[in-house]
Amino acid sequence: MKDPYKLLGVTRSATADELKAAFRKLAVKHHPDRNPNDPGAAQRFKELNAAYQILSDPKKRAMFDRFGAAGVGAAGASPFQGMPIDLSELNIDGLFGDLLDALGIRVGDRGHVQTEIALSFEDAAFGCTKQVSYAQVGRCTRCKGSGAEAGSQRKRCDACNGKGSVRFQQGVLPIAVERTCSSCGGTGSRITTPCSACHGAGKRASKTKIDVTFPAGIETGAVVRLNGAGNETRNGKHGDLLVTVRVRAHDFFRRAGDNIVCTLPITFAQAALGDEVEIPTLKGKGVMRIPAGTQPGSVLRLRGQGIVRKRMAGRGDQLVEVQVEIPSALNERQEALIKQLAEELGESVQPQRRTFMDKLKDLFN
Repeated sequence: MKDPYKLLGVTRSATADELKAAFRKLAVKHHPDRNPNDPGAAQRFKELNAAYQILSDPKKRAMFDRFGAAGVGAAGASPFQGMPIDLSELNIDGLFGDLLDALGIRVGDRGHVQTEIALSFEDAAFGCTKQVSYAQVGRCTRCKGSGAEAGSQRKRCDACNGKGSVRFQQGVLPIAVERTCSSCGGTGSRITTPCSACHGAGKRASKTKIDVTFPAGIETGAVVRLNGAGNETRNGKHGDLLVTVRVRAHDFFRRAGDNIVCTLPITFAQAALGDEVEIPTLKGKGVMRIPAGTQPGSVLRLRGQGIVRKRMAGRGDQLVEVQVEIPSALNERQEALIKQLAEELGESVQPQRRTFMDKLKDLFN
């Protein structure tokens, strides 16, 4: 048995993080998938896994430090040692990935394709069907997926000796692992003359267009999934197309749940006397009645002019925030009229100001 410290290139005082970093670096370098033409890669990878299995386990590491290889053999025996299993059905492939990073393996490519589309505010509110363009990987039409140029011959795969699978000791598992050979894809043979169109991959990316229906009321960040519209995987199945929605900002409206909100500027006279004004809605022009005595910041409601409700029938409302515009440039006559109006109004008909003054008196008394 080789010294695990020397195999990983670390000192006997190496920390757990240093061990992990060293193992990752060497495992990536010597992984069989990265070295399909090197028959010794599988053996080196097996040794690295075994070394890391010992040193990453505090008990096994202590036994090795004290008794050497004999201590590890006594402490690390496994009833599964040498039993081959096939993990191909679990979609486990290679070292790389985040979810299974601690095990040094990753979930295989499932063929899902992600893209994004920008919808107008109105299209998102009422729903629509849009054509989405994306790059889809599928079977090469020139070689019909074989990866070989027409008339070319195949030869036995050197990586698996024609078996279609490779077997090695996975260090993080106490068992021998058997998996599909990545060099030949499990066929046991390799092409001699690759297809000039797909360069031997058997698959090509092509621009694809598809009609996608977006439901009414869809929001930014929502994802529409189309089953089977993604890339073709190694087993011939297609993944899904995932379309993420981004709703463009509107010049007039903003969304608040099932309601839409807008701001309506009105004059002082309209606020005081009331008026009937035109106002835009999602369906076009609308008419709104401004009640006499409307205060700045008041919110008026147009029922049923919002977004389709998610949890009940009907639509939300359109909320109109009233903004009273105060004239900033007055001539002498206008100033005189406003002063006269202010004198005639006094404080008795100003409920908000009267309430404020009453509170102010209470504060200083």
